[in-house]
Amino acid sequence: MPSRRTPQRPPPPAPAEDWALFLDVDGCLLDLAGAPDAVVMPRKLPAVLTALSQRLDGAVALISGRALENVERLFVPLQLPIAGLHGLERRSAAGVAPMLPMPPTWDVVREAAASVVASHPGTLLEDKGVALALHWRNAPRAAGELLAFAEATLPRLPGYRLQHGDHVVELRPATGDKGTAIVALLDEPPFRGRMPVFAGDDVTDEAGFAVVNARAGLSVVVGKREPTCAHYALRDPTAVRAWLAGQHP
Repeated sequence: MPSRRTPQRPPPPAPAEDWALFLDVDGCLLDLAGAPDAVVMPRKLPAVLTALSQRLDGAVALISGRALENVERLFVPLQLPIAGLHGLERRSAAGVAPMLPMPPTWDVVREAAASVVASHPGTLLEDKGVALALHWRNAPRAAGELLAFAEATLPRLPGYRLQHGDHVVELRPATGDKGTAIVALLDEPPFRGRMPVFAGDDVTDEAGFAVVNARAGLSVVVGKREPTCAHYALRDPTAVRAWLAGQHP
């Protein structure tokens, strides 16, 4: 039987002035950490993003699974357009998109999730307002029980779905994803009429890759995750930051 080889994807070309550049945060711009609050902002990254935004006439946006307010705090004082919660929240030049209402069972579900996490040292509950993320990066043996809890809880949240990610599962509203967030931003200035480019590392970024591919843009996966529909690849966030700075990744 012939062996299956991982596709060899080239690095992306250097950033061009006609791009609409969309960037995932964790695992792409920033190195992953044991907990979301433990990530470290590289000293030179804000200046690199500022210079890129100026060069692209403001067409640089952050597309994250974090809550919009959380991303804002991470990147202060930068004022880039942001799509948070996998596209459920959005701040662009046109303003801030309204938040979705929480279901009536939300408080009960949140308390149950907190109880499950408390029984598994090393796991983490991330409360995103209208979404809950259960992390097990520091306690991989708890993955099965956290996943089982999320699956059993989903019927109590009408209009919600599970979002699987890297050592995390999220209970989140079913509407919207990173792809729809990119589409919405591409319909607005300063992104309108530009070639879309999206870089991300997780399975949640595949919706964004599909959108930019359909629009003859560039999709860039960070790391060696397979399968992916991305056409280009960079090995890690260090390579992403070098690429954005115009250095050889």
